[in-house]
Amino acid sequence: MSDVEKVLLEITRAKKSKARLVLVGAFAVVLVVCLTASYLTQGAMSGRPRQRVQPGLVDQQPWQTASALSGLAVSAEEKQFARQAERLADHEVDQAFAMALRQAEMETTVLTGPALEIQQKMNALAGQVKDDQAAVDGLNAQVEAAAKRGGAAAAALGDELDVAKARLQLDTDEMNDASEDLARASGDKRAQIQQELTARETSMQKYDSQANNAGEPAAISVKRYGTLAGRIGGWFDQRSRQDSIEQAQAQTQADAASLTAQYAALHEQSTAAATTIRDENAGAAANGAAQSNAAVGGSDAKGKLARMAHVHELAQIHSILEDRLDTDKQLSAVYAKWIAQVDSQHRIVLHLVLQSMAGIAALLLGAVLVWWLVQALLDRAVDRAVVDARSIHTLRTVASLAIEGVTLVLVLLFVFGAPSQMPTILGLCVAGLTVVFQNFILAFFGWFVLMGRNGVREGDWVEINGVAGEVVDVGLFRTTLLETGNGTDKGHPTGRRARFLNSFAVTGQFFNFSTTGQWMWDEISVNVPPGEGSYQTIEAIHKAVVQQTEKDATLAEKEWQGVSRQHVLGQMSAAPLVNLRPAASGIDILVRYVTRAKDRFEMRNKLYQTVIELLHKPAGTAADADAAAAGAAGA
Repeated sequence: MSDVEKVLLEITRAKKSKARLVLVGAFAVVLVVCLTASYLTQGAMSGRPRQRVQPGLVDQQPWQTASALSGLAVSAEEKQFARQAERLADHEVDQAFAMALRQAEMETTVLTGPALEIQQKMNALAGQVKDDQAAVDGLNAQVEAAAKRGGAAAAALGDELDVAKARLQLDTDEMNDASEDLARASGDKRAQIQQELTARETSMQKYDSQANNAGEPAAISVKRYGTLAGRIGGWFDQRSRQDSIEQAQAQTQADAASLTAQYAALHEQSTAAATTIRDENAGAAANGAAQSNAAVGGSDAKGKLARMAHVHELAQIHSILEDRLDTDKQLSAVYAKWIAQVDSQHRIVLHLVLQSMAGIAALLLGAVLVWWLVQALLDRAVDRAVVDARSIHTLRTVASLAIEGVTLVLVLLFVFGAPSQMPTILGLCVAGLTVVFQNFILAFFGWFVLMGRNGVREGDWVEINGVAGEVVDVGLFRTTLLETGNGTDKGHPTGRRARFLNSFAVTGQFFNFSTTGQWMWDEISVNVPPGEGSYQTIEAIHKAVVQQTEKDATLAEKEWQGVSRQHVLGQMSAAPLVNLRPAASGIDILVRYVTRAKDRFEMRNKLYQTVIELLHKPAGTAADADAAAAGAAGA
């Protein structure tokens, strides 16, 4: 390594060291801040929806708000405040109905026009209903008396009684319809208020029949958020819930202010009415009892009695208003306690969020330190020249990816936690890994195929994916060949090693040229120049090949016939084959023959030597050629 390269390497290392220090310092600062904030908030451990008022004469918003907020309560403390708020809101609405009914009874209207006609009709119907009821009662008495005497008179009276009852029912229904018409025409709200009250009582009976869950204490309930994402979500949910409760508290305070104004106005009205009555009583006492009795007429007495009843009703409404006002104040106090409880839980969740962030910061800091240590070890290996630079670069990349992958998985577990559908997740992961590593899986099972009876062994001469060679190693996943080319062109090793995944034994095909005797077909090519003795020369070459390969061909045929009988195959021959092809320079002869794989080079050299001798022998008779071929074969 030159001096310039050493200087550049030192500069690069200095920059990397500085970047590492900055990164470690940043994570350390985050960790310290989170731990400090978590310690400061450790004392915490000891959607704003708008309520829609249903249309009606009586405002039931306090109950609707309290019942809607009760569904947001999480911890046992919150549920307790929710039940208190519901109880107070229920009482306040009940008092509102009582007050509305009393106010409706106090309202007096002068009937005119259609309302007066309906009133007169209803009075007439009331008299008719009274007469019908008297007739039914009389007939009932007659039927009972006739039943005691016996006879047919009882049956006749029974029919008249049924008719009278039907008439009474019809008149009663008509009077009820007239009463409803009068209420609409005169503006009387008592019937509608009573209907709303009946509907509320029905809904309250259904609500009371539902069981309430007590819930868990706040310190336990908020710890259910085990992940950072869950804690942050819980933090925002608490903010939304707190806003909703604050809105309900503000509405309750507004209702209390409105009731206070009504209370003051009603108090003035009641005081004025009571003062008027006291003045009348004082004036009557001053004039004397006799004179007062003589002066006061019957109509004045009824008016005085009505005024006293009015004062009494005002006093009752005044008492209800006072009760409602006190209930609203209590309800506002309950909402304030509920808000304080949610705020306490809010601090608990914030403490847990800071703990999670501190854990993530510690995890990242540890990952950086581990990465730093690995890089330092690799730099040390480079300095000592233990490993070459290319391997060091590969190790750096692999180590960095491994540390980053593990850190990312751990951070995701901190943030989101373990998957809830673990069997499904594992199934998907196994399916994904099967797709990714399908070649290795097939290679593993292919190893069993190669180890079978019809597989390959070390030393076999095989061809895999167009590459021929001798088997050097059969591993669990890979097969290694020493490449030798194909059997007809060149059989010498090329010096290259070829490695194949064993999946070819399952999904592909391979050729094993090594039988029991490792027999193979080899060939030689010869060009015979034109002349009178060409055919004799060709015949001599053929005979020489047959004679020299006869022994190998016989042994090969015996082995092949044994295999064919075992597997029920056809007749196989190992006799040499000679193919003639015309060429411009004469005749091309292609001779194919069977020989052992290990002896193929020696046999090829012998045959070429014989062919050369026959080609260089002077042309003669066929007998001379045969004798020459026999001599060559003997040699």
